[in-house]
Amino acid sequence: MTILAIATIGHPELRIRATEVEVDELKSVEMQIFIDDLVETMRHANGAGLAATQVLRHQRICAVEVNNNPRYPYKPQVPLTILVNPVLTPLNDEMFENNEGCLSVPGFRGNVWRYTSIHVEALDRHGNKIDEIIRGMTACTYQHEVDHLDGLLFMDKVKDTSTFASWDSFDKYQHHDFVIRVKELVEKFGS
Repeated sequence: MTILAIATIGHPELRIRATEVEVDELKSVEMQIFIDDLVETMRHANGAGLAATQVLRHQRICAVEVNNNPRYPYKPQVPLTILVNPVLTPLNDEMFENNEGCLSVPGFRGNVWRYTSIHVEALDRHGNKIDEIIRGMTACTYQHEVDHLDGLLFMDKVKDTSTFASWDSFDKYQHHDFVIRVKELVEKFGS
């Protein structure tokens, strides 16, 4: 497997909307190798997710996984999930003010409002349909990754710029209160 280079903020290709993936193309050996590389890159960087656009591949594919992640010890465990051509639909108006970081925006975090309950329609890496409800912090993670496929970074959705912080400042001044709110969300939804 290959560790791919992750593009960072300012790279113009991060702003390109990814295109749909055809099932025949998805099942190709080349695409399966790419998905393996995407997962390996995400794990190598200790990410909770990674979108194809972040490694400059403009196809609607992203990976999500949280498995005792040292960057996000407060996040619930999420099994490896590959979303191809994902469509996310909010189930209601309930939102959570999530403090987010990003592998493409190294060193910085900010608060973004995310829906707490979403309907996910996608294909898995083998072309099988995914049709499920995702809630809580996991729903926030899915929304972050799918935003990348639309050429968006979390910074585009920060409404209150005073929430921007370096990782060090977040750890020092905001981490404690944020973790309390996350635990409440996880208890409410179990995810």
